[in-house]
Amino acid sequence: MKVRYPGSEEWLMKAMEQALAIMNERFGKNTELSLATLDGEQPAVRIVNSVYQDGSFYVITDQRSRKMKQIAAHPQVAVCGFWFSASGIGENLGALKLKQNQAKRQWLETVFSAWLGNGHTDLDNPNTILLRIRLTQGVLMSHGTRYDLDFTQKENSV
Repeated sequence: MKVRYPGSEEWLMKAMEQALAIMNERFGKNTELSLATLDGEQPAVRIVNSVYQDGSFYVITDQRSRKMKQIAAHPQVAVCGFWFSASGIGENLGALKLKQNQAKRQWLETVFSAWLGNGHTDLDNPNTILLRIRLTQGVLMSHGTRYDLDFTQKENSV
């Protein structure tokens, strides 16, 4: 992630660390997030349970849902959470029961434990998939500081 700001390199590194810490504190747990997609030419938005990790949000959903049909047609998405908004790319990582998703599944079972067992989601259903929202650009606000974030960069600046 890159944070944009014309400051000293030392200040820049501190700001980057602060932005990453804020993202992890706010969103590195079960959190509700607004997810916007395109339905043809019309925007569509809904609240999803999600968790942030390493520049992406992860969501458990059904591949037959309207949001996944919309993402398949137009993978560009937008998200909005507590004093944070961003654009990104929605990616269907496949069924949660697939071998390549087992580590993420175990992690998500812990993160989403408060609601996962309510009968609404069957993790062994082949239609239950892992949606990754790979962030590209975003704006994070915290205590009067604005962080303009470029998630496509590995180096950071504010």
